[in-house]
Amino acid sequence: RTKHHAGRIRSFPRDSDPSAAPHLTAFRGYKAGMTHVVRGVDRPGALMHKREVVDAVSVLETPPMIVVGVVGYVETPRGLRTLTTVFAEHLSDEFKRRCYQNWYKSKRKAYTKYAKKYEDGAKDIESQLERIAKFCTVVRVIAHTQVKKLNLRLKKAHIMEIQVNGGDAKAKVDFAKSLFEKEVTIDSVFTKDEQVDVLGVTKGHGYEGVTTRWGVTRLPRKTHRGLRKVACIGSWHPARVSTTVPRAGQNGYFHRTELNKKVYRIGKKGDKASCQTEADLTEKSITPMGGFVKYGEINEDWIMLKGAVVGVKKRPLILRKSLMKHSSRKHLETIDIKFIDTSSKLGHGRFQTAEEKAKFLGPLASKQK
Repeated sequence: RTKHHAGRIRSFPRDSDPSAAPHLTAFRGYKAGMTHVVRGVDRPGALMHKREVVDAVSVLETPPMIVVGVVGYVETPRGLRTLTTVFAEHLSDEFKRRCYQNWYKSKRKAYTKYAKKYEDGAKDIESQLERIAKFCTVVRVIAHTQVKKLNLRLKKAHIMEIQVNGGDAKAKVDFAKSLFEKEVTIDSVFTKDEQVDVLGVTKGHGYEGVTTRWGVTRLPRKTHRGLRKVACIGSWHPARVSTTVPRAGQNGYFHRTELNKKVYRIGKKGDKASCQTEADLTEKSITPMGGFVKYGEINEDWIMLKGAVVGVKKRPLILRKSLMKHSSRKHLETIDIKFIDTSSKLGHGRFQTAEEKAKFLGPLASKQK
């Protein structure tokens, strides 16, 4: 089982271009569910060129994140070392809740003394920021999600460090400070047709046997004492069971990083026509009829990725900029979506919108009373 229940970025993209403007390299979203889209293929020379294909897509809800601090790292022979951390003056309750095991019994004094550093010109804060700019090679912002905007029965924000790439150390620090207490939206970090990596925790299956966990062959039907087993777990000598032998144990709820998921579309909050395309002019938003199963409605910004992503519905996932330079035509292809399916995901959905359903069914007896 994982120790990092909300995902953990083990490595950020390489910061190799000091001439680029400072920018963030990751974001957090929450898995809402899946649907499918019809898109045109633009790959000259390929068999499917100028044809239409149906792709499965995952939808993640990504409300804006709030930047609350900046941390500087110096490089040492033993890896990165934190030099200093600077927090913003005003921190929200959902951030502070993460600092407490029991919020309602606590005195809620987190960061009250720290905020006093901002009095009389904030000299101490400025000197710490100057230290980061002077000595540090890696600058990361501390940001948290706004879980109160989601219908997840959560009140504690998920906090993470996001590396700032581009520019020199001074530019990085100025960029980070300019974001203090401000909202950062998903479209300021990622763009359409970009490749992103998804980090998160897979769906848990508990303690499972070798046949499910490792896919070993079942033994013949007549086997004594069960047949979903490994018949021989190793030779007499060495007189130990090797680590390469399949055994029963925990399956799922592992931390995984999946590379190169293409961004098909980014939707904005309140956009009633976010799923409108040139070929399908129906005004509809991303939420399917009856809502996403086991999730509900999407009322914030969202991002659509090709294929599946790890985890169950509502799972917090991390989206990170890709670590590699892309050159293949498949990765650089511009996606032209013709149609996005918003029919019900609970059964065999027949209708794309409530208006279409009402039009087809005519006046309902239940509404005539």
